[in-house]
Amino acid sequence: MDGTQIPIGQTAATTFLEAAIACDRVAPAYLFAGPEGVGRAIAARYFARRLLGDRHQLANHPDLLWIEPTYLHNGQLYTVAEAEDKGLKRKTSPQIRLEQVRAIARFLSRPPLQADRSLVIIDRAETMAEAAANGLLKTLEEPGRATLILIAPSAESLLPTLVSRCQRLPFYRLSPEDLARVLTNCGYDEILQQPAIIAASQGSPGAAIASWERLQDIPADTLDRATQPPRSLRAALELAREIAKTFETPDQIWLIEYLQNAYWQKRGVAAYPAIERLDLARKHLQAFVQPRLVWEVALIDITKSLR
Repeated sequence: MDGTQIPIGQTAATTFLEAAIACDRVAPAYLFAGPEGVGRAIAARYFARRLLGDRHQLANHPDLLWIEPTYLHNGQLYTVAEAEDKGLKRKTSPQIRLEQVRAIARFLSRPPLQADRSLVIIDRAETMAEAAANGLLKTLEEPGRATLILIAPSAESLLPTLVSRCQRLPFYRLSPEDLARVLTNCGYDEILQQPAIIAASQGSPGAAIASWERLQDIPADTLDRATQPPRSLRAALELAREIAKTFETPDQIWLIEYLQNAYWQKRGVAAYPAIERLDLARKHLQAFVQPRLVWEVALIDITKSLR
C-alpha cells in the first residue's frame, strides 16, 4: 500500500483532492462514492500519501488506520483476506463492527505522531452494522486533527446522518478504453477476450479481475455445464447439487451474475426469463435460504423457460 498510483479514469476526483491540499482546505470527512473496483481505494491511498507526506511509506504508518469488513469467528475478527488464508467458512457477509469503530475512537484520541493530521480510511463502509454506524457519528462530529474517508457505493447505502457529515466525491465507471488500459497495465489483458466478464464488470476493472480470478478456481466441466441451461429436470437437479456442494454462498452469488451475462451473450433477448429467474435466486441466497433448494428451483424453472 504505497499510494503512488493515480486511479485511471477518475481525473475529476483526483483533481479535486489535489486542489483541497493545495488550498489547505482538506475536509474533516469525505465520502468516496461509486461502484466497487473503479479506483476508490487507489484514490484513498494516493490521497493518504499526499496528506501524510510523500516521503513516508503508508505501510505501518502510525497516523494511518485502514478499516475493512471482518468476519467474526470464535470471538476473533478476520478480514476477508485473513479468512481466506485460514480457510474459514463464510456463511454470512463480512461487516464493519462496533469493536472496529471503537478502535477508530482510540486511534484518534492521541495526536498524530509524524504527520500534520491522522487519517482513517473505512473501506466498504456500507457494510457497517447499525450499532457501528451510530458509534461513528460522534467521531465524525469531532474528529480532532484527523480526516476520515468513507468508501461506499453510494450515499444511499449509508445512514443519512453519516452522509451529512461528509463531503461527497463521486467516482464513475470507466470507459471501455480506460477499462482496457487498466487491465493491460495490471497484466490482465487476457480478460479482454472474455465478453461475459467484461459485460458483468460494467466498467469496473476491479470487478473484472475479481471475476477472472474466481473463474480460475472453478472446474472447467462445472462451468461448461452451468453456462449451458440444463436440458432436462434431472440435469437441473444434478447441477444444483454440484453448485451447492462446490461453492460457498458468496461465490454462488457471483456465479449468478456470471451466468446472467453468459446467457445474454449466447441468447440475447431470449435469455430474459432465465436472467430474471436468476435475479430471484440471488435474493433468496442473500436472505440465507438453503442454497441447494434455491438452485434446484431456479434451474428447473430455467429449464422449462428455455425449452
